[in-house]
Amino acid sequence: MATPLDFEVYGSNPAALFDLKIFRGEGMALLGMNWKSGPPPSNFVGFAIEYQEPNGTQFYALTNKVYFPGTDINANPNLRSTRLNPIQKFRWIHFPYHPGLKGSYTYRVTPVFMNAQQVLSYGDHQQADIQLENETYPGAINIAFTRGFVTSQAFEDRFADGNKEHRLLPTKKADDHLTFVSENPQAAKAYDWMGLEARQVILNLLDAAIADETAKVVVTAYDLDEKEVVDRLLMLKSKLRIIIDNSDKHGLPGSYETTAAKQLEDAGAEVQRQKVGSLQHNKYIAVRGKVQQAIGGSTNFSWRGFFVQNNNAILVHGEQQIDLFFTAFQNLWDNKGADGHHDDMGMFETTVSAEWNNLNFPGVDAAVTFSPHGDSNAKLAEIAGLVGAATSSVMYSLAFLFQTPGPILENIKKVTNDNSIFVYGISDKNVEGLDLQMPDGNATIAFPKPLEKGAVEGFEDEESIGSGIRMHHKFIVIDFDKPTAQTFVGSYNFSHPADMQNGENLWRFRDRKIAVSYMIEAVALFDHYEWRDALSKANAKHVKLELKLPPAVPGGKTWWAEDYTVPMKIRDRELFSQQSK
Repeated sequence: MATPLDFEVYGSNPAALFDLKIFRGEGMALLGMNWKSGPPPSNFVGFAIEYQEPNGTQFYALTNKVYFPGTDINANPNLRSTRLNPIQKFRWIHFPYHPGLKGSYTYRVTPVFMNAQQVLSYGDHQQADIQLENETYPGAINIAFTRGFVTSQAFEDRFADGNKEHRLLPTKKADDHLTFVSENPQAAKAYDWMGLEARQVILNLLDAAIADETAKVVVTAYDLDEKEVVDRLLMLKSKLRIIIDNSDKHGLPGSYETTAAKQLEDAGAEVQRQKVGSLQHNKYIAVRGKVQQAIGGSTNFSWRGFFVQNNNAILVHGEQQIDLFFTAFQNLWDNKGADGHHDDMGMFETTVSAEWNNLNFPGVDAAVTFSPHGDSNAKLAEIAGLVGAATSSVMYSLAFLFQTPGPILENIKKVTNDNSIFVYGISDKNVEGLDLQMPDGNATIAFPKPLEKGAVEGFEDEESIGSGIRMHHKFIVIDFDKPTAQTFVGSYNFSHPADMQNGENLWRFRDRKIAVSYMIEAVALFDHYEWRDALSKANAKHVKLELKLPPAVPGGKTWWAEDYTVPMKIRDRELFSQQSK
């Protein structure tokens, strides 16, 4: 279904002193650069990165919030340009301002040099075109992400509002989530930005089902408090059958899930509450009608799921593919324990839904399974074994990893301690922070707390969105750069309860294009929180983060020295710029 040129391209200028490789992501691109021969000269101070939109007529420079010493950004905002304050990294992820436009985005990367008088000069550039179309495999599979960066400088640059009453998100104490409407004049644009493509595909599918009088819709929900989703579900009326979790707080009389269930019943929908063995943790929507589509993944139908957390959604097309979700729904609906109640694992593990079900897309090896599994078809040990057998790289973003010891955690530790395997991963260790697993095996804790105004020079104060999980993904990418690349993803938390007790969806993709999509998301998250960690530590030491000038004396330390001396940084530089075999 795809060729390598669909998702990775190369600069082809033989006169340029460096190589350029660009990977296609979901609404983003990863650029990898590497000097062609030996290390760069000592006066090399970074890369200027520019891009042109499809059918555009001019290039726009990416901007940088880290500057050379003495730069007065207030004197001229154009100094943010990477042509004047370049990127001092050999890898960069770019989110185009208008993602998903049809046609090719053109990236131009130029090496920047500085002489002893601090005058900049430029070398020959590399340039390449890449398509960042919305659908991963048009008409078959689409991988979609939320942005998850509401607490970020990017959010403040776009949607800062001095009026703190203009909240974009409801609070637990002050608002009814099911009825909350923001007074912020930029709310619609902010929701589009935060929810990104995952929110878009979910709402679009519900809108298509509402418009189709023949549609039949099945939904499984864990958190259910987002007004846009619930309002649409109410409009489906008798076309809808829905299973809503009733574990713990979800089952209380005053919970949003209980309130939504009553509203949906009153609207004519068939509603069932159940927690399976532990949690009905599934979140999927399937529509059978003029549109034949289903969506699974990690995205809860909640305010936090759409607008605060990092989540993903997987959309598939096709009658045969949709039947798998309707069958799984019916098997869960009919699932009863020995006492006749739905709050039990019952016999679901014996159904075909608990096996790997091939999605049968031409040219794409994709399969889906649903939990709970039994001893004979458990998936956890199988996936852990594949992680432990990685030959090149493991990328992951796993909520609750450090709260659920087991074979996945043990094998991730194993590959992290293997210097021949490149590992980038992120997991929330507790609700206060995120655990960053560094590629040399050393762990640091990054606290994604909002920056206060004036805390760091040149940075705005940030939106506070309270405590709770921010990184909510559950995915593992094995050997993304090999033909044997595999990705495991879903609502499934890679734990014993997810495997054997909960209602879950779990997907397996043996496909490089999809592996690259998730790889870029993993690297973007890692870079984001590693940067915030560095910023927080520098601020605590009253150190200003600045671009590094060339060494003042011959043999002095350059900004790129560690990229050519630290083994895992060497691997990072080479891995993301090498030609695929």
